[in-house]
Amino acid sequence: MKKIILLIFIGFSISGFSQKNLSKLLKQQNKESIPYISVETLQNEKEDVILLDSRETKEFKTSHLENAICVGYDSFNLESIKPKLLNKDSKIVVYCSLGIRSEDVAEKLKKAGYTNVYNLYGGIFEWKNNDLEVLNSQEKATDSIHTFSKAWSKWLKKGTKVYE
Repeated sequence: MKKIILLIFIGFSISGFSQKNLSKLLKQQNKESIPYISVETLQNEKEDVILLDSRETKEFKTSHLENAICVGYDSFNLESIKPKLLNKDSKIVVYCSLGIRSEDVAEKLKKAGYTNVYNLYGGIFEWKNNDLEVLNSQEKATDSIHTFSKAWSKWLKKGTKVYE
């Protein structure tokens, strides 16, 4: 029995889900090639940025930040969003659940010549954890947040967790 418990503990440690805090998780998962922007800073500058949601459509429909454009992750296509990103110097903030997928999308933007790209630290989870408003597919305030998976849901402290 002790061996089984030890193996389970080691498995969770190796998988990275035993991270004690978000900073450690992001350091482990990201290259940190894109500068982070904090929830507080984004909240104060929100009117002056283009928000790109790099989660999948079902996640976006559950909830998203006001005025965000759903660009997806698996289906991300730079050519399809270029008409919305005419000025390559515009401030662009990419977000996802925690800030991992958004770094990948932000890197693609940077490689394409966009110069003012940021990754939202902690993503929509951190936004909601700070009691900030998110909207559903009808653009109405909601407490629901799609948590991507049960394992990642531990990072969402406030709101209603949605898995599908």
